[in-house]
Amino acid sequence: MFAILAAVGVMFGLALARVPVVFALIIGAVVGGLLAGLGLQGTLDAFNNGLGGGAKIALAYGILGAFALALARSGLPDLLAYKMISALKGEADLKAQNRVKYVIFSTVAIAAIFSQNVIPVHIAFIPVLIPPLLIVFNHLQLDRRLVACLLTFGLVATYMLVPVGFGAIFLNDILGQNINNFGKAYGFQITYDQIPGAMAIPVFGMFIGLLVAMFISYRKPRLYKDIHVEQQQSISAELGVEQQAGRPQIAKFTIWMAVIAVVATLAVQLYSDSMILAGLVGVAILSCAGIFKWKEADDVIITGMRMMALVGFIMIAAQGFASVIEATNQVPALVQASVEWIGQSKALAAFLMLLIGLLVTLGIGSSFSTVPILAIIYVPLCIQFGFSPEATIAIIGTAAALGDAGSPASDSTLGPTSGLNMDGQHDHMKDSVIPTFIHYNIPLLIFGWIAAMVL
Repeated sequence: MFAILAAVGVMFGLALARVPVVFALIIGAVVGGLLAGLGLQGTLDAFNNGLGGGAKIALAYGILGAFALALARSGLPDLLAYKMISALKGEADLKAQNRVKYVIFSTVAIAAIFSQNVIPVHIAFIPVLIPPLLIVFNHLQLDRRLVACLLTFGLVATYMLVPVGFGAIFLNDILGQNINNFGKAYGFQITYDQIPGAMAIPVFGMFIGLLVAMFISYRKPRLYKDIHVEQQQSISAELGVEQQAGRPQIAKFTIWMAVIAVVATLAVQLYSDSMILAGLVGVAILSCAGIFKWKEADDVIITGMRMMALVGFIMIAAQGFASVIEATNQVPALVQASVEWIGQSKALAAFLMLLIGLLVTLGIGSSFSTVPILAIIYVPLCIQFGFSPEATIAIIGTAAALGDAGSPASDSTLGPTSGLNMDGQHDHMKDSVIPTFIHYNIPLLIFGWIAAMVL
């Protein structure tokens, strides 16, 4: 079992040392394969055989990125952001400060939640919505650490619970598929409809953490300087979307076609259970509606796919890594040794699995990429300790999500920082990473453990 421990240790150490995660996964897999006696060619063969397992997820991510950019070209996200900003600025001078604060809290949280499913643009909405609101935040003396917690909650809790958009990729295509794949040899299978119920308890823990942040930790006013920030009316300059001042000028036909594209994408996904087909339908509708010129189609699609390319490559490499671990044939020995060391304590086993998941995800920075690495070991371990299918889902799903909130390299912390630090008054580590780590990882550990015990 030393080969598996060495592979995971090398991968984790390199990731923490800021070596690109794809390289860390490849190097870790080679180290594990060589120590297991597979030889260099045998290790590479096993790695290559596993790459196909991540292709579907990577393609779904890429197409979703293309749809997100095509939707941005329609101007719909800009218009929604402008409406929210205008409404909030109009309220900011009123005496009812608390009411205005909660309107802002609701707006930010809903925008983050919808960015994962209804309008699946992921973190791309943050540079559109947040910078123009910084002056409003300053006027109300809002603690930006709370805004970071609100954004991260919407980004993470949504994909952990709702099987639509990015949630469909995480819950069904990654979590459910990997559990069934590695549980097949043991006669252990789950159904996808079991997953949201199993993940509800850990997500409730995150909600408790959000309430603590809102009403206890960051309730007091915090002073910031009013530093002028150029209002951004586009997702990002690097996405090729032109910036405009004032209200976005968008034709009603364009707005309606963008809305139809969003509804059609949701409907196709729910009907076919395929984000790939749903994203293609959305892009096709926007293209046929003339949202972007036909000669620009390649540029829009390629640029959009490039937005999600890193996560896709990490997912593919993670499947190759898991394939090498499986080829070592040391998983049963590791599971048996773990059982002997832990004893018969399911409570201790669940806690250690969650804790290890936290460390691995912190190193990698992506909960989506962590599942294949953990599932190959955790599925037989959960079976050995007698955990139910629902408890197994909760343990592996929570172990993977742990660390996403609170990782310096995670989109869930980098995204909020990108918007809140536009005027240089929001530190990534102190104001995004540490607050989200404390308020979400601790509750996830506790409630993930509770879910493992009661399900």
